Amino acid sequence: MFSIPGQAPVTITPAAERQISRLMAGKEAYGLKIGLKKGGCAGMEYTMDLVPAADAADEVVEQNGARILIAPTAQMFLFGTQIDYETGLLESGFKFRNPNVTDACGCGESVSFKLDRDTPDA
Repeated sequence: MFSIPGQAPVTITPAAERQISRLMAGKEAYGLKIGLKKGGCAGMEYTMDLVPAADAADEVVEQNGARILIAPTAQMFLFGTQIDYETGLLESGFKFRNPNVTDACGCGESVSFKLDRDTPDA
């Protein structure tokens, strides 16, 4: 929907590809759906759910067997985002390097965008 021909709307690092593929295989899911919802101290939170199928309006990005589905209302906010998976001593999880973020909370759980006050839940 909000893409440039020949360019994926998001990129997935090799570490994220491996984790997404593991999650998909473990739950026999079609892919990992990414969206946004209102919440957190900065205004918006990323959502992630394993889903059995894509909705007609989802943007689908597939890399080396890992499949990301982007909810329609989140597509313009996620364009250009790199999705990574980091493993650390205290925590492990997906990290979003999103060039569209204008502010983030200190804990990194929520973000804000220039137009997020006018955005419905994604």
